[in-house]
Amino acid sequence: MKRKYARWSHVVGFDDAPFSPDHRGDVLVVGAVFAGERLDGVLSCRVRRDGANATARLSACIRRSRFYPQIDAVFLQGIAFAGFNVVDIHTLSETLARPVLVVVRRRPNLAAIRSALLSRVRGGKRKWQLIERTGPLEEIDGLFVQRAGLSVEAATSALRRHVRHSNVPEPLRTAHLIAGGVSRGESSGRP
Repeated sequence: MKRKYARWSHVVGFDDAPFSPDHRGDVLVVGAVFAGERLDGVLSCRVRRDGANATARLSACIRRSRFYPQIDAVFLQGIAFAGFNVVDIHTLSETLARPVLVVVRRRPNLAAIRSALLSRVRGGKRKWQLIERTGPLEEIDGLFVQRAGLSVEAATSALRRHVRHSNVPEPLRTAHLIAGGVSRGESSGRP
């Protein structure tokens, strides 16, 4: 599955919209599709808060889109959406036949995540196993990443190709801004 992409020009980055702590049900997830430096389109789907459908919903969202044939890689803002709806990045990568790169600014507190999953989240044991299966966090250019379907060298190249206005790749930064603007009326904060 490790494919070589010389340019990494077409990627989609996904982030979830903010939601209130008492929200139950589905949460908006936004994808920003980039062709080179240009925002080429926006995708969206919904995933269940603390549910188990993020992998299937993201896969369907991408596969149904007109952008799917051109997409070189999928970037995710973290491994979980809508609270603890954990994405199986290896299954997502295999289903799409595209590499998947999880990107976060700060190293997560895995002990706290494990404790929360095992003590307070339905299906927490299975979700923790997905997180463990994802593999270790690797630091690249001040960001922490997890990857499926690409080497660390390819991940570095893909990140560098899309970092422009902050240290977060532009597809993720843009998805974050759109998701916040749609759900709250205006965007705020950093991805």
